[in-house]
Amino acid sequence: MLRWRAGTVTGVRRRWPGAVECEVRVDTAPRGSAGPEADGGAADAPGAVVRALAYVELVGCPVAGDRVLLNTAALARGLGTGGYAMVVALPEALPADPPAGPGHLVKARYTPLQAMVLGVDEQESEHHDALAGADDLGGAPVVVADLHSALPAVLAGVRSHEPGARVVYVLTDGGALPAAFSRAVAGLREAGWLAACVSTGQSFGGDLEAATVHTGMLAARLVAGADVLVVAQGPGNLGTGSRWGFSGVAAGEALNAATVLGGRAVAALRVSQADARERHRGLSHHSATAVGRVALAPVDVAVPAAGDEAGGFWDGVREQARALCAPVGRHRLVEVGTAGLDEALGACPVPLSTMGRGPQQDRAAFVAAAVAGRHAAALLG
Repeated sequence: MLRWRAGTVTGVRRRWPGAVECEVRVDTAPRGSAGPEADGGAADAPGAVVRALAYVELVGCPVAGDRVLLNTAALARGLGTGGYAMVVALPEALPADPPAGPGHLVKARYTPLQAMVLGVDEQESEHHDALAGADDLGGAPVVVADLHSALPAVLAGVRSHEPGARVVYVLTDGGALPAAFSRAVAGLREAGWLAACVSTGQSFGGDLEAATVHTGMLAARLVAGADVLVVAQGPGNLGTGSRWGFSGVAAGEALNAATVLGGRAVAALRVSQADARERHRGLSHHSATAVGRVALAPVDVAVPAAGDEAGGFWDGVREQARALCAPVGRHRLVEVGTAGLDEALGACPVPLSTMGRGPQQDRAAFVAAAVAGRHAAALLG
């Protein structure tokens, strides 16, 4: 559960829209907790300086000298994506009350930091009438990925075929709930590669807020004007090493939603040539499960074309993907040319990284996402 610490901000490291990363010197631990010697010099022991993340709209904007309350549970466990100390409150510098206005959609519900927002689909929204009876994406391509790290690569693929396409990101709630956690989204928005972000379910902080992934897709198309939609969880994929115990299962449900709503669903496969875990090398078991078993309606499964990406590794990936497709499975295998994709990925305005690996270490992960984006752009006609 929560691991409480208190401390003082010693400086601000960096900031991006909606978030501030600062350094905090821990000076208070709960009564009765082990000291730094007894607990082996814990990362959050009194005297330690830790990286802490504050969401400005939730807790305010910390500056040097501010006292802060922290939750250090993820930091103490040494988690990767979520391994920050999280600022829970600035008790001596409380932010101003939000301005009075419409909106009764509660996200991160019934937690101490639940956020009340105006949902694009709720009755008080100016867009409610447009969405109240909407159920058709009009054939818009919808790329669905397991990992958040696929997002920049998918966009690179889209732009390699259709530079002017308007792309909207639909954020699901399998990973980080605050949209502000993603520096990639902030950078892609700033560079003009991404037109908008729609946060759905329990996630929050997008340009538009939606109650479900279904209304999030509809809002992306009908309100944000998307030509291409990209659906993925936020940073911080949850996995347990079990067949069904991973947050990417929801990718299969998103493919179903896209099809039910009249979109052209495209599966961006999770692929790796460098992961140390056998279950993720080649075609990840996450994609095999989410696409092969959860996605019940036929979708396009994009893979690099054999003529461009030959060799044992890619031959194996295509064979694994073919097992998900007709006549064995239900989906449609689409081979996509990769000429120029490395250059498109190299032009990405944000760093490409998946599980701590970049294109030099795991090129396949990014190429697999990019071909899904390129195929989606080709569907625009």
